Amino acid sequence: MQKSKQFRLTESIQHFLTNLLIECSSNTTSINNRLSKNIETVIMVVIFLLLIKQKEQQITMNDNTNVNEQQTLELKLTKLPQNIRDIFTVIDVINVLTSQTKQTLLIEAFFAQSQDYLGSEFKLSQEEFEKSNVKFDTNADQQLINLMNKDPLLNSSFADFIRSLPTESVVDAIFYKNYPLLSNIPADCIQIRAKFVYQLNQFIKNILPSVDFNLLPRESYLIDKIRAVKMYLLYSTKLQLLDETLDKTHSGYNDSWVSVNFDTVQASTVSDNNEHTMFHQAYEQLHVDAHNTFRKLDHQIWHAQYLGMHSTDQGGPYRDSISRICWDICSSRLPLFILCPNGRTNSDLNQDCWIPNVFPPNKPISNKFKKQYRFIGQLMGMAIRQKHYLDLKFPLLLWKQLLREEITIEDIQAIDVQSFAIIDEMEKNIEQTKTIDADQDINYLFNSIMSELRFDVVSSAGQTYELIPNGMDIPITADNFKQYCISYRQYRLNEFHRQIEFLRQGLFSIVPCYYLNLFTANELEEAVCGKGQIDVELLKRNTIYGVRYNQDSPVIQRFWTVFGEMFNDEQRKLFLIFVWGRSTLPRRDEDFNYNFTISAYEVDDNPVDRALPRKYNFKLIFRESYKILFQEENRMSGLPFQLLSIELWLTQNPICNCSIVHFR
Repeated sequence: MQKSKQFRLTESIQHFLTNLLIECSSNTTSINNRLSKNIETVIMVVIFLLLIKQKEQQITMNDNTNVNEQQTLELKLTKLPQNIRDIFTVIDVINVLTSQTKQTLLIEAFFAQSQDYLGSEFKLSQEEFEKSNVKFDTNADQQLINLMNKDPLLNSSFADFIRSLPTESVVDAIFYKNYPLLSNIPADCIQIRAKFVYQLNQFIKNILPSVDFNLLPRESYLIDKIRAVKMYLLYSTKLQLLDETLDKTHSGYNDSWVSVNFDTVQASTVSDNNEHTMFHQAYEQLHVDAHNTFRKLDHQIWHAQYLGMHSTDQGGPYRDSISRICWDICSSRLPLFILCPNGRTNSDLNQDCWIPNVFPPNKPISNKFKKQYRFIGQLMGMAIRQKHYLDLKFPLLLWKQLLREEITIEDIQAIDVQSFAIIDEMEKNIEQTKTIDADQDINYLFNSIMSELRFDVVSSAGQTYELIPNGMDIPITADNFKQYCISYRQYRLNEFHRQIEFLRQGLFSIVPCYYLNLFTANELEEAVCGKGQIDVELLKRNTIYGVRYNQDSPVIQRFWTVFGEMFNDEQRKLFLIFVWGRSTLPRRDEDFNYNFTISAYEVDDNPVDRALPRKYNFKLIFRESYKILFQEENRMSGLPFQLLSIELWLTQNPICNCSIVHFR
C-alpha cells in the first residue's frame, strides 16, 4: 500500500473495514485479547494508509471522485471511539514533525483539544505552531526536551514551567547558556514549541493503552511511527508509564533475607580462575532465582556476608558488592567483555568502553556464557527497579541493540576507529582507478596490492573469521569485491547481536519491555547506570545537617566548595564510593531512599583527634581542621595519604569493617 501509486479499495471494502474497526474498538470484552488487538491494529494501519493515498491522489490527479470517497471515509471515522481518532491524530502530527519541507499543516483535531490539555491561557493555534516550527530542527528540539526534562517545575505545574521561560523579544543567552541552539531562537517560539511538545506527550500517553508495543520493529506501521519520535517523549512521561508497569510486575517483599557469601580475599587475588571473582560468586548463588529475586520491592535485594570480616550488612557491604561485581564485568578477569579496540590501541574516543567478547559466528555460544550474559541483563533490570545504578562502561551501540534499534557504521567506528578503514580505502582506490583507465588497472590492483586479501574478517577481539564457507581460500577479485564489502559490513554490524540478545532476555525478565522500548539508548543507559556526572546540586537538595550545622555554616560552605569546585568528577565518584559504596547518585530527588547527612563529631572532654571512629550509614562527621587524611585498616595497612584541604571528619567506609577517613 505504501509503495503503490494507484492503490484503491472499493467503497464496499472501505465500508466493511471501517465497520469492523468500529466493532473491534467498541468490544471492550475482548480488548485485552492479543489476537483481537493485533487485528484492530492492522485495520487501523490499512485505513490510515488508505486516507494518505486518497489525499495524495487528490493532490496529484485532482480526482473529484476520490475527494468524495475520502469525505465519506472520514465521515465514517467520526463514529470511532475517541482513542482511535486520537491515534490517527498522533500519526498525522508525527508525519508533520518528521516532514523535511515543514510545509504540512497539522490537522484541526490536534488544536481542537489544545485547551483541554494546556488550559485556556496556553492553548495552541495553527498559526503559532507554523511560526515556531520553522525555527526548530531535530537538534534544537532535542535541546528543548533536555531543558524540559531537567526542569523540576514541569513535574509539578506545566503553567509554572511556561511562565518561568524568558518572554523578552531579545534572546536570553544566560538562561539558555547550556542550550546554545535555543539561544538563537526567539523566546516566544521556544514557549510555543514547549507547549507543542507537552501537548504531544499528553496525546501519546492517552493512546498508548490502545496500541501494542510488544510488536517488534517493522511489524506495525503505527508502532514504528511512534517509536520513531520517542525522543520527543519527555522522560517524566516515560518514567510514569514504566513505573506503572513495574508496580504491576513486582514479586512482593522477601519473606526472609537472601544472604550471599563473598570471599573477598579470593576475589582480590589475581589469577586466571574467574570463579573466584565477586561476579562469579554472586552468579552462582543468585542466578537460578534471579528472575524472581530481582523483582522484589525491598531496597536491599540481598545481604552481603564478607567471609572472615565479621561485617554486619546495613547497606554498605551490599552496595559495595554491587560495585565490585561491576568492576569484574568491565575487566579482563571475566571472558564476557573485552576492552574495545580504541581502548586497546589508545586511539580516538571511548577508550574506556567494554564490548561483548566475540565468539566464532559459525559456532554456538556455550550455555554457561549465555546464562552469565542473562544474569548481567537481570542485574540491569534490578538497577532500573531499585534505582541502584551499575558502574558499567558500555558503548552506545550496546544500549541501542538492547532496544532493537539499528546500529550504524558510525556506532562501530565509535569503538573501533579503524574498523572500516581498509575497505573504505580499497573502494576509494578502485573508484580512482576506474576514472584513470579501466579493467586492466583494476585487475592489476587486485592481483598485486590486494592479492593477499581473502573472504575473511578480523573481529573486534582480534581473531580472524571466514565471511563465507572456505572464505580463507577465496581471494578477493574485481568480480566479488562488492559482495566482500557487503559481507564485511554485515559482520561488523551484527558482531555482538547474539551476546546482546542474551543480555536483553535477562533485562526483560526483570523489567517488561513494553514501555521500556520508548526509551532512547541514552535514557536506557542512564536508567541502568545513572547520570554520567555527579549532580552536585541534586546532592545538596538531599542533604540534611546535624544540630550544630546548617547550609550557611562556614564549614558546610567550604565543604561544598571543595566537593563542587575543587574535586573533579572522578574524585567525586571516589568520595561517594567511600561513604556510600556506590559511584552514582539517584537521578531524581524522589529516588533518594536516604538523605545525605552531615553532623558534628561529638566527644566528651578528650581531644577529638584521640576519639575512636564511630560507625554511621552514609553520614559525614565534621570537625574544624585543615587537611584530609585517608586511612583504611585491612586495606591500606593504616597508611594515611593526603587528599585535599578541608575541615572534616568522615567515617564509615562500607568496604572495610573498621575504617575511617580522617580530615585534620
